[in-house]
Amino acid sequence: MSTIRHHLTRSAAGVSAGAILILVTACSSSDGGADASTSESASSSATASEPAMSDLPKTLVFSPIGLQIPAMQGLSDGVNGYGGSQGWEVIVQDPNLDPSTQVQQVTDVLESGRAGALWIIAIAPASMSDVLVTAQEKGVPVLINGVPADYGFDGAQAGISFDTIDYAAGGTALGEQTGKCINEKLGGTATVIYGESAAGTAGKEESDKAFLDALTATAPNATVVQNWEISDRAASQTDVGAVLQAHPDVNVVAAANDEGALGAIGAFKAAGKDLPCVTDFGGNDEVLGLVADGTMYATVALQFQDDMVQSFDTLVAMQADPTALGPVLTVPLKVTTSEG
Repeated sequence: MSTIRHHLTRSAAGVSAGAILILVTACSSSDGGADASTSESASSSATASEPAMSDLPKTLVFSPIGLQIPAMQGLSDGVNGYGGSQGWEVIVQDPNLDPSTQVQQVTDVLESGRAGALWIIAIAPASMSDVLVTAQEKGVPVLINGVPADYGFDGAQAGISFDTIDYAAGGTALGEQTGKCINEKLGGTATVIYGESAAGTAGKEESDKAFLDALTATAPNATVVQNWEISDRAASQTDVGAVLQAHPDVNVVAAANDEGALGAIGAFKAAGKDLPCVTDFGGNDEVLGLVADGTMYATVALQFQDDMVQSFDTLVAMQADPTALGPVLTVPLKVTTSEG
């Protein structure tokens, strides 16, 4: 099995909401290699600092990575709207993709006493470790992207909730839906190509492995004959067109994002070939429309609106007792199929 690869540089302003949150998760190393002194100081702060219950203001400070990115502006608007509907004031900061600016802005608002809760999408997680310790000391609850190890912690922390993406679950759902389509429409036997994310994409290894494992378990007689690396829709159409020249019997496409699936559909149309099974991990409006009309079998989508609500509600609950261990949240997944 071979893989077609491309290199692509994109403007951050063109990245979707889903890609942005995947990007900021990618900024988190999760390799446990943080400085030991940071980990020790953070962990000791969690146990030694137990501020008494306080009348924290109902003010949420939201620090995204930068408002010049449309997805971040949209998320900020959503947080503002939902927070306001719950009777909270929302302060939106704009670090403009600069880690030092983000640290300074969050530190300043912490020291001012205005913050009743912090929601941070960290540009550089390692830079935020001291800020998190300060928030713990002040008894201000925090929700931040990533996992504890990204910030020098060795586990759940008092007053801090971590929000992450379960890439393996996404890959598993994609593999299962692809296998179901093969079983239902092709009698369990199929020739498959898979559009994979570019090297370095957050969660790529976990997602790719989970996809293949789930596909094999669900439709063991399906064969993946080639992968292609997704850069954008146009390149995917070109790449899949080339794959069809080498493997004219391909009848199933699974893709790690919407651009790959949409490009593949274009390639099959250009070649005048039927494509009984198309699945992807993405779920934008165009893809949802294609699932609804039966062009695609299924899409697996991260539910960022639901995550926004659960994140805000978690902070509200944590404010009642900032000394309690914060939960590790996972962005919800939803599978939408052509069968409804």
